[in-house]
Amino acid sequence: MTDNAREALEILRDASQFQWYVIPLLLLVIYIYAVEIERRNWNVLFAGIALWGMDWFNEIWNALVFHFTDRAPVWGASGPTAYQILIGLNIEICFMFAVMGIAAAKMLPPRETRIFGLPNRPVLIAVNSAAAVGVEVLLNKAGVLTWEWSWWQPSFPVLIWLIGYVPFFAACFFVHDLPTVRAKALTVGAILGVDAVAILGFGAAGWL
Repeated sequence: MTDNAREALEILRDASQFQWYVIPLLLLVIYIYAVEIERRNWNVLFAGIALWGMDWFNEIWNALVFHFTDRAPVWGASGPTAYQILIGLNIEICFMFAVMGIAAAKMLPPRETRIFGLPNRPVLIAVNSAAAVGVEVLLNKAGVLTWEWSWWQPSFPVLIWLIGYVPFFAACFFVHDLPTVRAKALTVGAILGVDAVAILGFGAAGWL
């Protein structure tokens, strides 16, 4: 087991790490979603939840990689945190992804708008994913986001871009553009349902 993985494991779901700043952060996230509910902006609301749910899916399989290799997760959250939820997910990251989808969806232009002559959705998926990878590289250099597998490194960011973020923004925009609220709710429900089953099943097995 790597030193970084051991450090994260030592504080995994340790309530003694709690810091009071979690409460105002939680209220800010609730407020952001409440605004979209108040405006009945279901496109943005469900798009935000979709991206958040996709992050949970990634965090679950990342934790499984750590469990079965007993070496390191694909990415690990290291350093101070108010609560370490999974080996690569702390409460601060969780709140960040809860807001990221809302922000991305609110900046979407109409579907017919083209960027450099190309459909805007694929372009924005690629650009947003690349920007997110850029932030991750900075976090990695700061030592708070650890990458300890040779194929998941700043020198080869393609997998980080393709696996780490493209599905997030693709799901976010797909849900945003679904024609009915019912379709959006069913899709988001399916994403969160898979997450919940995985957390309950793998958690009960002691794999998370």
